[in-house]
Amino acid sequence: MYTIRHLTILLLLLCTLTTSAQKQRNKSSRPRIGLVLGGGGAKGAAEIGVLKVIEEEGIPVDYIAGTSIGSIVGGLYSVGYRAADLDSLFQQQAWLDLLSDRKNELAGKLYEEIDGVSYVFGFPILRKKVSQEDSDDTENSDSSDNSSTPKTRTRTVGLIHGDNVITLLDSMTGHRGDTDFDRLPIPFRCVAVDIRKMEEVVINHGQLPLAMRASMAIPGAFKPVEADSMLLVDGGLLNNLPVDVVREMGADIVIAIDLTQNKREPREDYDRAAGNTLQRIIGWLRYRPDLQKYNANCDDADIYINPDLEGFDAASFTSKKIAAMIQKGEEAARSVLPQLKKLKSKLK
Repeated sequence: MYTIRHLTILLLLLCTLTTSAQKQRNKSSRPRIGLVLGGGGAKGAAEIGVLKVIEEEGIPVDYIAGTSIGSIVGGLYSVGYRAADLDSLFQQQAWLDLLSDRKNELAGKLYEEIDGVSYVFGFPILRKKVSQEDSDDTENSDSSDNSSTPKTRTRTVGLIHGDNVITLLDSMTGHRGDTDFDRLPIPFRCVAVDIRKMEEVVINHGQLPLAMRASMAIPGAFKPVEADSMLLVDGGLLNNLPVDVVREMGADIVIAIDLTQNKREPREDYDRAAGNTLQRIIGWLRYRPDLQKYNANCDDADIYINPDLEGFDAASFTSKKIAAMIQKGEEAARSVLPQLKKLKSKLK
């Protein structure tokens, strides 16, 4: 038989359990925050400045989507690096060596050829490719040409393989095998483009360093990344500010960091299915079909941050400029501080 004391204890226990359950429900039902990191080469340093302020305000990040340099910053952030770590990385990194595939051991040599690649002061400039004559070549060759020497084709490298980038990212992420990006400390997506079909590709699994590398493969500068039947290049061609991607991940509130400085409007509808790969690229250059999605994504962001990076460009990788852009990012984030504080109040 229960006494009054037993009933009182039981009532207090029920109240405690109810309060605890309510707190847990409140915690799980809070708005989920999505972070979007746009592309822009070296200007990605400004994203680090914004992240510093987001961290200072104690705003949690539940999902991340990035394009190009945004995929590098976002991928590293998703595995546990924080603004201070990224600040050090950006300011201390030898970017010229990293992005050019320079071999430091050849830096003092005017010219060297290794494995068919010609280097000048360690920078790859030519890549020699030797191919055997196939039967078709033989059948279609001039009868007066009795040469049986295999044809040798030499081409400019132009397309940097990105080996140094992959090596760095591989050492930093710790995710060398196939990975489900939803299982990272912060779920992550990065955007690339299949250049063969001129279609957007949202990468949600695979080798994390390779995915990040694919997203930043600027056409004409970096060698595309082959994946399945796709040839992947920089996602900025079609989605440079992937707010829509982080929404699909489940974000209720989106903070978008846009590095774009010169805003433009799409000219008219573009049929990406028309013609071959080269024709599609020329069509993209003429009509800029990415701008329609870009403008829609800008409008869809709940907190839109666009640092003033006038005078800087995608190649501004000097330590002085990087430090200045990080500061610009901080300034841009502080300009929307009232919005960030309002967001923080919704999370309590």
